Amino acid sequence: MVARMETATALVADIVRAIAPMDSLEQQHIDLTLSWLASTDDIFRRVRPATPPQHLVSYIALVDPVENALYLGLHRLAGLHLPMGGHVDPGEHPLAAARRETAEELGIDADFSVVGDRPLFLTVTPTVDADTHTDVSLWYVIRGSRQRDYALDRREFDGGRWWDIDPSALPESDPHLGRFLTKLRVDMLHRPVLDR
Repeated sequence: MVARMETATALVADIVRAIAPMDSLEQQHIDLTLSWLASTDDIFRRVRPATPPQHLVSYIALVDPVENALYLGLHRLAGLHLPMGGHVDPGEHPLAAARRETAEELGIDADFSVVGDRPLFLTVTPTVDADTHTDVSLWYVIRGSRQRDYALDRREFDGGRWWDIDPSALPESDPHLGRFLTKLRVDMLHRPVLDR
């Protein structure tokens, strides 16, 4: 007999099921995530850096859809150019985590008008640092302007900059960033001009 999921875990499973996979790897990550969610309710990071060893993350991709640009921060610990975001707190809705991380790391209110307030993309990625764990990341998209500078949280980022949404010309980053940008470009191409 399978135990019934806690409300927070069941809600995350519903969010994951609603993601349309871009490719077979994203489908594999969705399947792995749904299997993980069915096996445990211990899905939120409780103790830094890696307890439990697999936990939820809300990534926030700051995008200028008019200029076709993405803002990335140079993450101090990872040494990579990354979207903003962070771990989902115990019992927190991933969308609330995306809003919170946007306020904390960018100092702005999240505007989800580019693709909506559901995550566009999902990845399952083992970290490469000394405290290895697995991040199950929900990639949200928020609207920004390439004409604006953003004051990133200096405790986490050593500055940031805009990059063209071009999967072939990316800095050292999350291993799935190129795939995310491919999916984002396709999604934005299919939206009416007024929505951009």
